[in-house]
Amino acid sequence: MSGRWYLAGLTLVCCVAGAAAALVPPATRTEIVWGVAIGSLVQAPLGWITIRSVGTERLQVIWALGMLIRVTLVAVTGLILVPALQWDMIPLLGSLVLTILLLLALEVLTVTRETSGINAR
Repeated sequence: MSGRWYLAGLTLVCCVAGAAAALVPPATRTEIVWGVAIGSLVQAPLGWITIRSVGTERLQVIWALGMLIRVTLVAVTGLILVPALQWDMIPLLGSLVLTILLLLALEVLTVTRETSGINAR
């Protein structure tokens, strides 16, 4: 059940991001789309793995490694990808970090919903 809820939330976040990207000026659209894409491609599987590990003994290790991967992703993007591809740093890192934060919030909501004992239908 948590998997379906997470996928629905992931779809909603991606649709909202796509709509937002369509509304921004064309000069920054490429960086914003790439920030959302990179964030989603890394965060979505990390969130899925974290949600699936709730209630197991490996949750802390998975969570810690996931956070390390997320921080490393932002650093590598800002220090290597942005200069190498001559992208504008602020829209790219802003959309990347915002995507990661929104999907982290989705993880928290999914886990809270599944473990709180309240399963509204």
